[in-house]
Amino acid sequence: MFDSVQLGVMLAESGLLDEAVREVMLKPQLMMMAESSADIKSAMKGQLSKWRGQLQQQLSRVPQEQRFAKEIQQYQLAIEMDAVDFALHVDDIVEGLAEHSPFYLEAKKLTEDGRRRLSPMFQSYFCNRWFESLLLSLKEAQMHELEQSKQALLADLYQRAETLQELAELQQQGDWRKVGRLWDMAACKLTKREHKQLLRVARFLKERKGLQEIAESIGRRASEQQPVDSKQACEEQLSLQQEQSQSCNDDIVGIHESDDISKLLPSEILFLAYPELEVVFYKHLVDKRLLNYQQQGKQHSLSKVATEKVDIGPPQLPKGPFVLAIDCSGSMQGFPERCAKALAYGLMEIALAEKRDCYVMLFSSELICYELTRQDGLREALSFLSYSFHGGTDINKLLAAAIEQFQQQRYLNADLLVLSDFIAPAPPESLLGDIAQIKQSENRFHAVNLSRYGNPSLMTIFDEVWDYHNHLTKNLVKRFSSAS
Repeated sequence: MFDSVQLGVMLAESGLLDEAVREVMLKPQLMMMAESSADIKSAMKGQLSKWRGQLQQQLSRVPQEQRFAKEIQQYQLAIEMDAVDFALHVDDIVEGLAEHSPFYLEAKKLTEDGRRRLSPMFQSYFCNRWFESLLLSLKEAQMHELEQSKQALLADLYQRAETLQELAELQQQGDWRKVGRLWDMAACKLTKREHKQLLRVARFLKERKGLQEIAESIGRRASEQQPVDSKQACEEQLSLQQEQSQSCNDDIVGIHESDDISKLLPSEILFLAYPELEVVFYKHLVDKRLLNYQQQGKQHSLSKVATEKVDIGPPQLPKGPFVLAIDCSGSMQGFPERCAKALAYGLMEIALAEKRDCYVMLFSSELICYELTRQDGLREALSFLSYSFHGGTDINKLLAAAIEQFQQQRYLNADLLVLSDFIAPAPPESLLGDIAQIKQSENRFHAVNLSRYGNPSLMTIFDEVWDYHNHLTKNLVKRFSSAS
């Protein structure tokens, strides 16, 4: 039977897919990008590996396409016929190829000679020529598919490289090119308007050192949450020791006087050959003056050794996500809005560098969530930065949603940062109890107060609070709430 699936993967087995991957990686612009960062090189290889797997499956399905399926079915029927049936129906077989097969003209020419058709080898020859034509058509179709897919891949890779280079101009906390996760996010093309928008936010963050200090401080909290409590204790352990010993017969190292009969030199035995000298032999034996081979070797023994054992306590928890909750009410327009967007940008940089997830929850009269570190996170970030603040403040809805989110296992050792003017009532007792329970899972609640009119009783639920607004001389005052 003709195996169409096996035929479909022949191209992949021929090594052409690997050659296509190498050809892509040898493009100068992509080579420079890959060599600039081990993380980006790894991300690019991962993308190429995924593309190769998808393309292999895609090529293996080519024989099953409608344009080939009918001809493959006709070929299978032809090779299963006996010679007599084939000779009777060969004209019908040829006419069936007229609409769709490149083999039609050759098949018609092969059947014109009546004497050739009577040969017992005609069926075999005809089907072999048909198979070669069919195989050539399939390979051409697969090569066309491969070329189209490769061009689409190159366009995507060049787009990511271009976006990454544009983002390198904006980066403030480190080198974007060292962040492999950003490669996954860089598939979207930045318009000039979006690029200028990101540039304004990055410059605003750079000019406000206080905002950078807040972002960096929150980024350190996950590592500082569990101080390493190391203890030293002495304990005895058995240790295998190796030492030199003359009782081991590994090597001859010399000659010495002794009374060991088993190690006698041959010259000493000569004393026993003569009766008059035998007494000399026994005298040397009593005096331990017989010449013996001196041998030496190594022996192993177990001994107790006192050692210091360091107990570092429980293992460190992995760093959880950042959750940035931003008040988008109308009272946040202007300077507070710019601060909120700049701080979100700064935390996204830290999250990418530390391989942590970063979420933004916009709250006013409604709740909108963005995940800034997933593959389409850059598009989400651009959507957030273009969002206009309006509406009222419903901080209780935000806290209830954050509590529900933090109850998931992936939010262990996570940070919640609320940016608001905190012109709102304090939360009810039920929410306060839930917040206290969430904090027991090593989670931290932070707040940045962007107004001097914030409700002090509302801010007591946070572990630490920063005051940051235009009315402060230094623009940044840190204070710890009573909950800390």
